[in-house]
Amino acid sequence: MAKTLPVTLNGFWIYDIMLEHDFHSFAAQWEKLYGNTTTRKVCIVSDTNVAPLYLEELKQTLKDCNVTVFSHVFEAGEQSKNLDTVQKLYEDLILNHFDRHDVLIALGGGVVGDLTGFSAATYLRGIDFIQVPTSLLSQVDSSIGGKTGVDFKQYKNMVGAFYMPKLVYMNLSMLNTLPKKQLISGMGEILKHGLIKDESYFSWLKDHKSEIKDLSDDVIEKMVERSCEIKRAVVERDAKEQGERALLNFGHTIGHAIEKLSDFSLYHGECVGVGCIAASYLSMKCGYINEHDFQSIEQAFRDFGFATRVHGYDAKEILATTKSDKKMVGSKINFVLLQKIGNAFLTKELTDEQILSAIEYVIE
Repeated sequence: MAKTLPVTLNGFWIYDIMLEHDFHSFAAQWEKLYGNTTTRKVCIVSDTNVAPLYLEELKQTLKDCNVTVFSHVFEAGEQSKNLDTVQKLYEDLILNHFDRHDVLIALGGGVVGDLTGFSAATYLRGIDFIQVPTSLLSQVDSSIGGKTGVDFKQYKNMVGAFYMPKLVYMNLSMLNTLPKKQLISGMGEILKHGLIKDESYFSWLKDHKSEIKDLSDDVIEKMVERSCEIKRAVVERDAKEQGERALLNFGHTIGHAIEKLSDFSLYHGECVGVGCIAASYLSMKCGYINEHDFQSIEQAFRDFGFATRVHGYDAKEILATTKSDKKMVGSKINFVLLQKIGNAFLTKELTDEQILSAIEYVIE
């Protein structure tokens, strides 16, 4: 049975997050949004990894929705998340006469969702888009909350917009086709949710690691639902990252720097995992969490298959790279630490030496 999590802002409904195990409810959701009387054009945006698996299935699902379907497929990978790819999508939309009544559907992981959302936000000053996230990471994180954007040169997510989707539709069965490395990557954001907001959820994840790794339907559904609830609640209280939403960046400052210096050869969630360990190490060194808690955190990432160290990097280069992160405020890095497991806070008071010590811990 489909589960629905409504997202509201200032008390007003904005969109629904749908959790299903197939596309059975998609047409009904479309009709709820747009009715079934006016023909619209739809462009399904996907990448070369996902399109061969699910593009035709989604096209068939749209057959009963009174739409004309186009598709735009770009080369998979972070290297495509740029303005050049956006321009090619714009050109397709223009040549096919897409107007403000038409809709984009993002069928893919975080790169597809971020790029499609940014294109929707900027094409004709804004057209509707729907998220159909296919990776664990995009289901629990990037598809929720309206953060869209692309990388600019070597700077990650530096160009973007806050732009909400009309629907987030999760077909959880898609997780069965994910490579193991991408499942691990998604767990980076999931463990982060427990660390910053819900200690009991963090404990539940550790207790159910075997079922999670086996992709047990019931456990996966509960996990994705709880992570979505956490992200939804934060976004509802702070849609444009003026305060609390910045807590979702736990592990990202150092994680993004490592991701960039790896030339994106490491997945985002893998780097966030290493960044979470670094931030937890700093939380311990600053006297907020004890050594037992820190070891518990590090072991949890290890249990879910994370490499808790990275090799071949220079600590000072990683530190310098954090200075070009969009989370900088003046000359200070906005850093998220743990007051305790399940309770994170933001600080600008860390010295370069403190941050360097955490980087050195995770690069051995």
